[in-house]
Amino acid sequence: MTIRTPLRPLARILKARQKGENPDTIERENLRLRHEGLRDKSRLRAEGRLLLLGLGFVSGFMVVGLRMGQVAATVPEEPRAVTSGTPILAQRADIVDRNGRILATNRTTHSLYAQPHQMIDPVNAARQLARIFPDLDEERLIKDFTGTRKFLWIKKKIAPEQQQAVHDIGEPGLLFGPREERLYPNGKLAAHILGGTKFGREGVMSAEIVGQSGIERFRDDYLRDPANGDAPLQLSLDLTVQSTVREVLYGGMRMLDAKGAAAVMMDAHTGEIISLVSLPDFDPNSRPEYFTGNNPADNPRFNRAVQGVYELGSTFKIFAAAQAMELGIANPSTPIPATPPFRWGKHRIGEFEGHNYGPTLSLRDMIVKSSNVATAHVAQQIGVTRQQEFLKSLGFFDPTPVELSEAAGAKPLLPPNWSELSTLTISFGHGLSASPLHLAAAYSSLLNGGTHVTPTLLKAQGFVPKGPRVVREEVSKASREMLRAVVFEPEGTANFAEVPGYRVGGKTGTADKPLENGRGYYKDKTITTFASVYPVDDPKYVLIVALDEAVETTGPIPRRTAGWTAVPVAAEIIRRTSPLLGLRPEIETAAQGGVTLTATR
Repeated sequence: MTIRTPLRPLARILKARQKGENPDTIERENLRLRHEGLRDKSRLRAEGRLLLLGLGFVSGFMVVGLRMGQVAATVPEEPRAVTSGTPILAQRADIVDRNGRILATNRTTHSLYAQPHQMIDPVNAARQLARIFPDLDEERLIKDFTGTRKFLWIKKKIAPEQQQAVHDIGEPGLLFGPREERLYPNGKLAAHILGGTKFGREGVMSAEIVGQSGIERFRDDYLRDPANGDAPLQLSLDLTVQSTVREVLYGGMRMLDAKGAAAVMMDAHTGEIISLVSLPDFDPNSRPEYFTGNNPADNPRFNRAVQGVYELGSTFKIFAAAQAMELGIANPSTPIPATPPFRWGKHRIGEFEGHNYGPTLSLRDMIVKSSNVATAHVAQQIGVTRQQEFLKSLGFFDPTPVELSEAAGAKPLLPPNWSELSTLTISFGHGLSASPLHLAAAYSSLLNGGTHVTPTLLKAQGFVPKGPRVVREEVSKASREMLRAVVFEPEGTANFAEVPGYRVGGKTGTADKPLENGRGYYKDKTITTFASVYPVDDPKYVLIVALDEAVETTGPIPRRTAGWTAVPVAAEIIRRTSPLLGLRPEIETAAQGGVTLTATR
C-alpha cells in the first residue's frame, strides 16, 4: 500500500509560521520531490521495456539466421500448392522381365483443368488450347468457358512441353494438377502381355492408376498393394528374346503378306513363357480405346496368341500318334492303312493335293509325310471317349490359366456333337479350334518327358514340381523322334526348319480358314502353323509360330502351306534366339539327307 506525502504537512506549516517563514515554500518543495520521483520511476520502466524489446529483436534475428542456414543447406525444391481433402495415393509397382529389366514403371506428369469463372479472356484461352492440342474442339471450349461451369477437365495427362505452352498463355483460369502415369519404355514390345492402365478415382491433385487389360489388370491387386514395398512384379519374359522374336515375326509377316501373326516360346518343363508376340500390335503408352471394325481379330488390341482360336491343322497329328503308342495300339513301326480316300458314311477323307502314300504307312511315316488317311485310321481305333479324355488332359477343353485378363474368355471351340466323324477330323486338326498358347502348352506337356505343363507369365521362384503324367516317358521320346524326322528327313514337311546344331523337331499345320457364315472354307485363305521343340534329345523350349493368310510368291504359283510360310520364320527365330538363351550348337555326326522342297507343306 502506497502512502503519499501531503504537500502541506501540518507540523511543518506550524513550525514555519512560528519561525516566520512562508509555508508555500514547503508545498513547492514537496511538489518538486514528487515530480522527480515520478520521473525516475518512468525512466526505469522505459529502460526495462527497451531491454525486453532488444532481447526480443536479438532472439528473432537468431531464429531467422538459423532458419536461413538450414534452408541453405537443403536441396532446392519447387513449392507445391496446398489443397484441402484427402490425396489419392497410387504408387504402382514396376513390372520387370526375368532379368530385372524394366517393362512398366511410373513417371510424374501433370493434368490440365480450367476454372472458367477465374478466366480473363476465355475466348483467347480456347483458341490457344486448340492450337496446342489439335484434338480439342475450339467451339466447344468457348461454349464451356463462357457458360456457367465452374470446373472443367481439359487433359488428364500432358507432356512437359505442352505444360509450358499452356503456361505461356498467361491465363489464371488454366491450372495444373500433379499426376502419376504409367510408362512403358519399350513401346510396342510386349504390348499384349502388359496390356494397359487407366485412371480410377481422380482428384485435382492426384489420380489412382488401375489395370485395364493384360497382366496390368490380372495382377492389379498386387501392383497396387503398398505392402509389397518396392518389390516389382517379375515376369518370365526375356526382353531380348521378345525383341528378336517380334522383329523376325514382323519381317516374316510383311514378306509373306500375312494379315496377322503370333508366336509363343515356352520353357518345355516349367511352362514359363519366354516370349509371346501378337501382330499387329499397339503402343500401350497411347493405347487405342475403340475399334469400329466387324472382325475382332483386326483390332490391334486382339491377342492372336491367346484370344485367337483357330483350327491348327496337322499339328494335331502327333497327339493321335502319341495316344496310340500310350494305349498300346501301335508303335512307331506299326503299319497303318493309308490308301485314300477314307470313307465314313457319305464323307470322304483324302490327302493334301491328292497324294497317295501307298496301301500302308508306319506310324512314324504317318507323321513324317503328314497323312490324313492314316491318322484317321488311328483315331478310329482310339475312339471318341478316349480321344476326348486325352485332349482334355492336354488342356484343350478349357481356357489357358495364363495371367492375362483376356485369357479367361479364350475357350477352345469344341464340336457341339462329338461324333466319330468329329474324332476323325480332329485327329488331323479340323473341327476343334484352339489358340497358339493352347498348342504350346500341349506340345510341352507331351514332349518334355510326358508331364503336364501349365503356362505362366511369372518367373519361377525356385524348384517347379512336375505336373500330372500325360504319357509315359518312352512315348514322349518316341514322339520327339518322329518330329525330328519331319524336319531332318527329305520326305518331311518341315525341311526348312533345320537349324544346324540345334536338332529341331516339329510339325506343320495348314488349315483352310472357315467362312464367316460357318458354311464351308475359303480356298485361298489359310492359317499356317509350325509347332517345334528343340533340342530334341533334351528338350528345352517349345516354339509355336502361326500366320494368318500368309502366301509365298517367289515360285510360279502362290504357296500357302506352313512349310513355305511358318516354318522358315520359326527357323530364323530359333537361329537368332538360341544363343541369347544360352543354347550351344552341337555338331551332329549323322549325315544329313538332301532337302526336297516339293515335299514341303
